[in-house]
This record gives sequence, C-alpha cells and structure tokens, in this order.
Amino acid sequence: MAQSTNALKKSKGILGALALLAVAVGLWWSLLVAPPDAYQGEVQRIMYLHLPSILTAYLSYFLVFIASGMYLWKREPKDDLLAHAAAELGVLFTALTIIEGSIWGKPTWGVWWTWDARLTFTAVLLLIYAGYLVLRASIDDQQRAASAAAILGIIGFLDIPLIHMSVYWWRTLHQPPSILRPDKKPWENVHPAMLTALTISFVGFLLLYFYLLSLRYRLGEMRQEIKALRLERGI
Repeated sequence: MAQSTNALKKSKGILGALALLAVAVGLWWSLLVAPPDAYQGEVQRIMYLHLPSILTAYLSYFLVFIASGMYLWKREPKDDLLAHAAAELGVLFTALTIIEGSIWGKPTWGVWWTWDARLTFTAVLLLIYAGYLVLRASIDDQQRAASAAAILGIIGFLDIPLIHMSVYWWRTLHQPPSILRPDKKPWENVHPAMLTALTISFVGFLLLYFYLLSLRYRLGEMRQEIKALRLERGI
C-alpha cells in the first residue's frame, strides 16, 4: 500500500514537472521566437495563453458532462468526485480566459469589456458553473447535492456550442477562428512559429490541468475518508 502511494506521488511529481517545463517553453517560444502579429503587433502574444485557457476550460466542462452523466446512471461516488473537481478547475480556467481577453480587448477594441455575443456567452458559462459550485455547497445531503449538481453540469455544457457558433450567428467584435478554418489548413493561415508556440502552450496547459485535477480529485477522496471516519467514530 505504501509503495503504491509513493509511486502515485512520484507520478504526480513527474506530471507537475513536465507541466512546468512545457509552460515555460511555451512562454519562451511565444515571447521570443514567434513573430508579432502583422495587424495587432505585440499585444497578440496573449493569444498563446488565451486560447489554451478556454480550450482547457472546455475540456474540463466536457469531463463534468461525462462524469455527471455517469453519476446519474451508476451513482458511483468517484464519478461525482471527478465532476466536482473538473467543475472547480473549469471555473478557474474560464475566469482566467475572461481576464486575458479583457487585457487583449483593451488595446484592440478600446474597452476592457463589451457585451459581445461570444463574451456574453462565456460570462454565462462562468456563472453557470460558479452556480454549480454554490449549489453543491448549499445542500447538506451529499447524494442530493451530487444529483442536483449533475443535472446542472449537463445542462450548462450546452452553452459551449453557443459560444463556438456565436461568431457565425451574430455580428460580433470577436474575430472568427484563425486556425480551425474549414477553407484553410492551420499552417496555411498562421506563421509556423506562431502555430508551434500555440501548440506547446496548449500541451503545457493540458499537463498543468491534469496535474491540478489529480490533486483536486485526491483532495475530494481525502474529504470523503474524513467523513467516513467521523461517522464511524460518531463524531
């Protein structure tokens, strides 16, 4: 048992070190190797954080969606733990995305915030999953809290297609995708050094995300273990 625990800690440490290395290399490539944008200049470099942030948030909410569905189906506590952990990290990365977007928007659009369709739906996404966390905390019964949160977690995921399609369905300030375009391959529309910087940053964010997820999931397990001990001892 002790050996498996030590091996798990070691694997988490390796994952954390790889995440730190990838993020550092991504920042170096983004700031020093990739050229400035032809139209936006140096301010465009925040894209190398902004895009990986929102894609990581989407991944997190997808895990909430899957784990919530699995919990409603099988009622396994581990699925609820995963959904809860992923939701917290999703809120973190969505908030980071909005902050980065505001920093990018000020010199580009002249304002920190505007009620653009994509920005508005992203803010709604943040509120939905912040509400998810509040809902869990406001219900004392753990099973009822998990069930109610699972339903909200599944419904909230439906906002993500709206975010993606908003730049096509409405006239918005937010630019349409520059990389994932149906008419061009990514390397035909983006400088190779920019594409490399973005790829490295995204890999770094993914590694960081799964490192944080493993820590948050273990924290949830420890909380359950403490509750079980308290019940056993009648505390």
